Amino acid sequence: MPDKKPPPLSRRERQIMEIVYARGSATAAEVLEGMPDPPSYSAVRAMMRILEDKGHLTHRHDGPRYVYSPVVPRTAARQSALKQLVKTFFDGSATQAMAALLDMSESRLTSAEADQLATLIEKAKREGK
Repeated sequence: MPDKKPPPLSRRERQIMEIVYARGSATAAEVLEGMPDPPSYSAVRAMMRILEDKGHLTHRHDGPRYVYSPVVPRTAARQSALKQLVKTFFDGSATQAMAALLDMSESRLTSAEADQLATLIEKAKREGK
């Protein structure tokens, strides 16, 4: 049976997740403070409940408040999102994605960054990736 993927997040849901990831955990009021052009407090609470139902957030009680935390660690979420982005926009080609990243970079790579990339490329070659 294939893995069931969660539905994509809406723009507002992504904003909420970004804030929760940045803070580590957050209440609805803290998320509201961090949102650009925020909706109402009740809308934020409802969206956080939906994100919990979708399996993205979990909560604990802190007195009368719910404090929400991400279910998946940020590094795993980042990797999953990047994999989907490469698949969708670059036909699954890491080379095309990397070329696009380098083309859109506003600054040149430093020597240390170039060395780090070369090391990662050599490691991937050795491991057959």
